[in-house]
Amino acid sequence: MAKKIEGYLKLQVPAGSATPSPPIGPALGQRGLNIMEFCKAFNAQTQDVEKGAPCPTVITYFTDKSFTFEVKTAPVSFFLKKAAKLQKGSQTPGRGIVGSVSKAQVREIAEAKMKDLNANDVEAAMMMVEGSARSMGLEVKG
Repeated sequence: MAKKIEGYLKLQVPAGSATPSPPIGPALGQRGLNIMEFCKAFNAQTQDVEKGAPCPTVITYFTDKSFTFEVKTAPVSFFLKKAAKLQKGSQTPGRGIVGSVSKAQVREIAEAKMKDLNANDVEAAMMMVEGSARSMGLEVKG
């Protein structure tokens, strides 16, 4: 018999550095889930990802207090800031340009994010990434 799903929990956890401290500990603890088991499994699964990269994670927890989790790729904004060598995006998006990314970098980001994006092909994914770049105050060159 299949386990009965009690709920879903969405967290954004830095890759390779899940600890029982907030926000992970309280979020899992109030649902009665084993915090250390999650931290060890998450850190093991994300050891090949760049350390500190934000990883959106969807945790499915069941009535018997067991859980499964799915780790998605880092947000597009993280990749864009890294490609443009910025600490943060524009304070006034749409008014000023704070940096630029090339079409080649946009394609690379789109290919990396393809499994998490709602796009049929790489060109459609590139358009989504370019839209995110513009909203951050980045210029797409080339």
